[in-house]
Amino acid sequence: MPTRNTKTTQSVRIAIIGTGFSGLGLAIRLKQAGFKQIYLFEKANDVGGVWRDNTYPGAACDVPSHLYSFSFERDIGWKNRFGTAREIHDYLRHCAHKYQIREHIQFNTEIATARFDEKNGIWYIQSTEGTTFEAEFLISAVGQLNRPAYPNIKGIENFKGKAFHSARWDHDYDLSNKRVAVIGTGASAIQFVPEIAEKVAHLDIYQRSAPYVIPKPDRIYQPLEKKLFQKLPLLQRLDRCLQYLYHEVRLIAFKKTLNEMPLVEYLFQRHIRQVVKDGRLRQRLMPDYPIGCKRILISNHWYNTLIQKHVEVINTDIQQITETGILDKNAQLREVDTIIYGTGFKATDFLAPMQISGLSGQLLSDQWKDGAEAYLGISVSGFPNFYMMYGPNTNLGHNSIVYMIESQINYILHSIQVYIDKALLYTDLKKEAALQFNQDIQKRMQDTVWAQGCTSWYQTANGKNTNNWPGFTFEYRKLTHHFDLENYHQISKTQGSSTS
Repeated sequence: MPTRNTKTTQSVRIAIIGTGFSGLGLAIRLKQAGFKQIYLFEKANDVGGVWRDNTYPGAACDVPSHLYSFSFERDIGWKNRFGTAREIHDYLRHCAHKYQIREHIQFNTEIATARFDEKNGIWYIQSTEGTTFEAEFLISAVGQLNRPAYPNIKGIENFKGKAFHSARWDHDYDLSNKRVAVIGTGASAIQFVPEIAEKVAHLDIYQRSAPYVIPKPDRIYQPLEKKLFQKLPLLQRLDRCLQYLYHEVRLIAFKKTLNEMPLVEYLFQRHIRQVVKDGRLRQRLMPDYPIGCKRILISNHWYNTLIQKHVEVINTDIQQITETGILDKNAQLREVDTIIYGTGFKATDFLAPMQISGLSGQLLSDQWKDGAEAYLGISVSGFPNFYMMYGPNTNLGHNSIVYMIESQINYILHSIQVYIDKALLYTDLKKEAALQFNQDIQKRMQDTVWAQGCTSWYQTANGKNTNNWPGFTFEYRKLTHHFDLENYHQISKTQGSSTS
């Protein structure tokens, strides 16, 4: 616990950490089910999660808007087939306002610790400012992509110019006529690099591993289309259904025994050959790992940017960062005014830096020392009445994460209702259920392209895939359709003992 003086403890029934898709979606459904004692903690001053934080130029989603939205709040007049970060943030703000969730949110409150009291069946939660709260249920809705990852490069602190991470974009800094270095060529970089290329004097792009980039099937919705979607909701529902089916079938391509992604490979090869005519540059941009092993990226502007004369793609490893620039392993120093880190997030460090302690004071970080894992990506044995959303092994490579989130909402909502109906003090996941589930997940992961030897943000340093779901989303929906109480120890309030 923090050593600061604590303030008066506040009691709530359900505590939710985070106000992105997960936190807002759960709060809305809980409120619709009649729950009023809901409290959401948000470390920032607005809702939105990753879509609030990522404001870099060109920030957008790679899942169609009609699919990347709640099933109960479908159309708000998306401009394009694929929504921008600003549109998605506005959508989440709209949801928070429409369903009156803001009144349940405590902004500018970051949670430091949470400790479970098994005698009283209560979670004691403390903020970084020392305020304490107690709740019957604790739900983490912080997601997987909330903490920027900076590269471990010698001298990174010595650079005297301007440096920032893409997820913490400095909009007050003018890039015009600057010599800029971008480190990383992932999902963020392929969006912001084309946006800044026209402004800068020179652009160095440091590429550790070339991505597979295919064309983005984006377009502007015509006024008539948007009017029809609004007047005839069935059309939008049908479009959403078709998009879901199209994306769902793509999982087959990630199964190494079923498909080698020939169509996607063809789209990639055609795209890069049409744009990059220089054979030496094209060779530099060719990935050296099986397609799909890392995230497949979509952009209509990436390769067009890389062929510009003032843009250079550098494959040589970085030796160190100096006061004036970047020194590579060939001892070549390239001086720059600005360094932008497009190096992604600490995706495998779930819940960090929060300290969560469960039964007998065991720390979640200790239990996860070999990599995070959770039953259905939601529950962890030894941590009663604690649930995660977008937890371990629930990320997708083929469909919309919002669909997975809504599945988790159903499961958590049902579990709370069961808890009330049975007058339970708490439920705790059985160890054997957790072990069986996670062994099965890792076994199934071996049959996917993600297990083909490449390193990615899906994996821990020792190669364990803690992020992706290896099956169809409708399979996950079936597994989370109801709260399977038989897989949990049940502690009754009246008896004060286990009923399982």
